[in-house]
Amino acid sequence: MVSKQADTQSRKDRVLGIVVEEYIRNVSPVGSSYIVQHYSLDVSPATMRNILAELEEEGFLSHPHTSAGRVPTQVGYRYYVDNLMNEIQLLAEEKERVKAEYKKGISELETVLNKTSEVISNLTHYTSMISIDGEDDKLFYHGISHVAGYPEFHDFKRIQQILHALEEKERILEAINRVLQKKIQIYIGSEITCQDVSGCSLAVSRYEIKNGPSGRIAVLGPTRMDYERVVSTLNYVSQLMKEIF
Repeated sequence: MVSKQADTQSRKDRVLGIVVEEYIRNVSPVGSSYIVQHYSLDVSPATMRNILAELEEEGFLSHPHTSAGRVPTQVGYRYYVDNLMNEIQLLAEEKERVKAEYKKGISELETVLNKTSEVISNLTHYTSMISIDGEDDKLFYHGISHVAGYPEFHDFKRIQQILHALEEKERILEAINRVLQKKIQIYIGSEITCQDVSGCSLAVSRYEIKNGPSGRIAVLGPTRMDYERVVSTLNYVSQLMKEIF
């Protein structure tokens, strides 16, 4: 029998997951009435308001002054990534499209890494980067233009800071090349330790090429990045590189 405390925590987790995923999709604060209307949670609007208030008090959500809804905080995203996120499966047609790109006869290492970066950016719609172990001056990246299209990055100065960090390479490489504690390490906000991109999230995975070097693949996007899709893409592409090359 599930205890009342466990049931309450499960419901709070469900609500937090809904807020995070709705905000990722719509970049709009999520209100109690919206959740009650669109999700079958069998709770009253008053109970939902209480759950959201508790999540805010615990630091998982924040409450923009101009809105009745809530948005995830860095702590909220961290909890979601560590405890609530599922790994989605890329569509079969997406996988075939990736394999087709690799079947075009590319063999030179730089061409392989450049193409891989392009593929990942196209799948995620974020900025992708690839480094090579032992070569601190090389960084292959694609999708930098996506930065200007994120609604939350409406401040031109902020966009400039992010672009400058990407072009400078050194600080981004330091963030990417840290020791990974997991197969895919996700750094959220200030965890990136690069002030110019502290409003972003960075997902990093290792790659290995059978007859070549190893290194890191990374995806940089806003803190509301689609973590499930990013993780699935990095898992699939890194495994494919190991099998094909």
